[in-house]
Amino acid sequence: MNGKISFGRLNPLTGSLLGAVFGFSLFCTDASADWLHYRGPAFNGSSTEKLPATLPSESPRQLWKASLGVGTSAITVSNGRIYSMGNLNDKDVVYCLDAKTGKEVWRHEYPLGLDKRMFEGGPASTPTLDGEHVYTVSHQGDLFCLEAATGKKIWYKHYQKDLGGRRPQWGFAGSPTVEGRMLLLDVGGESASTVALDKSTGAVLWKAGNDEAGYASPVVATIGGKRTAILFKENALVGLDIKDGRELWRSGWKTSYGVNAATPIVLPGDKIFISSGYGSGCALIAIANGKATELWRNKNLKSQVNTPVAFQNHIYGLDGQADPKSPLVCLDAARGSVVWTDKSVGGGSLVIADGKLIILSERGELLIGDASPAGFKPVLRAQVLGGRCWVQPTYSGGKVFAKNNQGELVALDLSSK
Repeated sequence: MNGKISFGRLNPLTGSLLGAVFGFSLFCTDASADWLHYRGPAFNGSSTEKLPATLPSESPRQLWKASLGVGTSAITVSNGRIYSMGNLNDKDVVYCLDAKTGKEVWRHEYPLGLDKRMFEGGPASTPTLDGEHVYTVSHQGDLFCLEAATGKKIWYKHYQKDLGGRRPQWGFAGSPTVEGRMLLLDVGGESASTVALDKSTGAVLWKAGNDEAGYASPVVATIGGKRTAILFKENALVGLDIKDGRELWRSGWKTSYGVNAATPIVLPGDKIFISSGYGSGCALIAIANGKATELWRNKNLKSQVNTPVAFQNHIYGLDGQADPKSPLVCLDAARGSVVWTDKSVGGGSLVIADGKLIILSERGELLIGDASPAGFKPVLRAQVLGGRCWVQPTYSGGKVFAKNNQGELVALDLSSK
């Protein structure tokens, strides 16, 4: 997806998802199929891969199926292997599987309760990949650096015991984020709200802030010419200088129960889109001269758990609580107005590739169709899983990896062969 978009005279009013000139090529320079982070290589839910020219007319072929244990950990991909987490018999398990066959390459496990937390429970974060290492965090704050090839433990830290973190009500859910030599973590501690570790050794590089942790993953972007760590804390969107954690700006954002969970989306033009559930809504925030200014705020898109995506001047997301009745909504990004609402999708989560939305509904339907202001008309719609699905799908190597909250994972071939 390298097409550019322009807002013309509306450029100064555009938001984080959109910029004066916006193209995924500005974010995604790696054309490989690897999906290294929860929200993909560019933190925005987009893949640089093309989809097959012709998609299956019916259900895509299931290549394999695996059971990984309870949890909402999504799938990351590197070098022909996939990584995820689940909870089995009061143990958290980190899995590495062969992407072609689903065969287990290795697993790493440790004792930890399921902790249902008013949903199925288990791990809610996603393994982060970086070269030879994989980083994982549990809902209690067990942080592991593992050897990606073997699962061997390189180092271990605990958010609360070692880093002074404070566990949020529903457990830690943000995935670790790699930036250069740093591993960025939202631990929510006093004078240690955000922590940067040396990714190779686990040594603390800096600690900063007093905000309670949110449930979103840290994002890194260049804002105002400065490399910035962007975190959606319990009550605010915060920007920190990546070098030392110094606060650069903040914008207050309160949500019931502190559930700021949808990861912020950053766009050219130094603008950021945020959204949250419980009736809170969404906003487009401009960052300039050390200040964060809301360009608009409304309740047209209230993303409780899963993050929207942006494409060609528009924002696409599931509106409302995690619920099979939550509709798919398209917003005009410059104004925040609703372009259309589609009630047929049925909740769930989505990513984007090749200009098409890839949606896994809450009831386990896979839907693929153009991201278009004209409406959503799926060219593929198939039941691929049962149970409840809050887990973001992953598109990599021509395959969709779809997983439900019970840990049932399927690999689906999108070719029409």
